[in-house]
Amino acid sequence: MEPKGLIFDIQSFSVHDGPGCRTNVFLEGCPLKCRWCANPESWGSKKHIMFAENVCKYDKGCRACENICPSDSIVWSSEGKPSITWEICKDCETFECTAICPNNVFKQCVREMTVGELMQILRRDFNNWGSEGGVTFTGGDPMMQQEFLLAALKECKRWHIHTAIETEAYASEKHFLEVMKYIDFAFIDVKHMDSEAHRWGTGVGNEKILSNIEALIQSGWEGRLVLRQPTIAGYNDSDENARALIGFMQKNGLYEINLLKFHRLGQTKWEQLGKNYEYSDHGDMSEEAMLHLQELYLDEGIACYVGEDTPF
Repeated sequence: MEPKGLIFDIQSFSVHDGPGCRTNVFLEGCPLKCRWCANPESWGSKKHIMFAENVCKYDKGCRACENICPSDSIVWSSEGKPSITWEICKDCETFECTAICPNNVFKQCVREMTVGELMQILRRDFNNWGSEGGVTFTGGDPMMQQEFLLAALKECKRWHIHTAIETEAYASEKHFLEVMKYIDFAFIDVKHMDSEAHRWGTGVGNEKILSNIEALIQSGWEGRLVLRQPTIAGYNDSDENARALIGFMQKNGLYEINLLKFHRLGQTKWEQLGKNYEYSDHGDMSEEAMLHLQELYLDEGIACYVGEDTPF
């Protein structure tokens, strides 16, 4: 039976997630739970909903979703404003509300797709990529859906499609290296070089991540690897952390890193998932601070790209 994947978004015409113009495929599931995550809708392992309360037209008299939920999750205030009961919604499998709302207040985040259905989209986009483009598997972390990811990658290779991945490399070494056989270009996130600080920020230590990077280098993999760091003031922006990562890179013959400036583009998603976003008022990096960190890497002979100013 053809494996099916859980996908929460597909974006065409991306120019910052690998060489050339690309199609980004966002796979559901992530082993990390980063406190600043831009895609918290990827944390699950099944279909689920988001509730965009701010676009509801209840004040215009809309009650399209009234009595639609078979589990009575939708609750109405005395002013006629709907809210939902997340403890009920998290177990939903039917999503009646997403089909009835004319304003997309209720959104089903994840759709199921076969490899064949995905390839139809990629072949549709093929002529948009140019000579260097292709597909980037991202998420979440695509490593969480090994069977589907491997099947899709093998099909991409059959069609001579350039493959890239964005991953935290938090997987078993065997699983990780098997996937990487079919990857041409990889971004691997290293959130923090101190394992306890990494655990505080993401929920897991960094030993497995660093070990997998080392194993990949030792495996003779011939792809291009760029490390990435979402750079967050007060968390991983210290000179000490940068020097530790520089030492790790030099030890393993790595010479490219992309420092991403902290942003709050995911805050609305946290709210629409009923979650508290703790980075709403801190974490911002100044341009001067980003350039200072860049200089530390450049002084050690490491190519350091800040934000979207990259050669890929």
